[in-house]
Amino acid sequence: MDKLIHIRAQKGFSLVSLMALKNIDATQIGAALNVPTPERAKRTSSESGLSLIGTGPGCWLAHAEGRSPFWADELRDRLVGIASVSDQSSSYDILRLRGTNARTVLQRGMAIDLHESAFGPDSVATSAIAHIGVIMWQVDDQPSYDVATFRSYAESFRLWLDHNCAAL
Repeated sequence: MDKLIHIRAQKGFSLVSLMALKNIDATQIGAALNVPTPERAKRTSSESGLSLIGTGPGCWLAHAEGRSPFWADELRDRLVGIASVSDQSSSYDILRLRGTNARTVLQRGMAIDLHESAFGPDSVATSAIAHIGVIMWQVDDQPSYDVATFRSYAESFRLWLDHNCAAL
């Protein structure tokens, strides 16, 4: 029986943390990267495939697929004097969950309202699922979600996820 949830590990992504330096406006960072800078827990994207994921005041994750291993250095060069840059690509695992039961499974572990009226495409949450820190964003209205966990917790998160999917 189809449980109407599909899970796929993301491979070949680049993930970089950005933090605005003191007295720097978020729009300066967006202009330097050619992508609108979200002012809150939202995700914005550019035509080039770069996404900015708002994780806190003056803080974002820059996410892209298939970039060179030197992408963080390229971003650092573009953001000199306006943001600190730290490559996080090897620190996180990202799972893509999609399908009609993706929201249901995630809601079992989060104390955040994931109803479509409260959490829609490009919404972002920094929270915990089963005591594991996650950064989650809704990719589209299927719904599909990307869930980033520290790599050292990825196996524990996957066990929780498999257990809750089996209970559908």
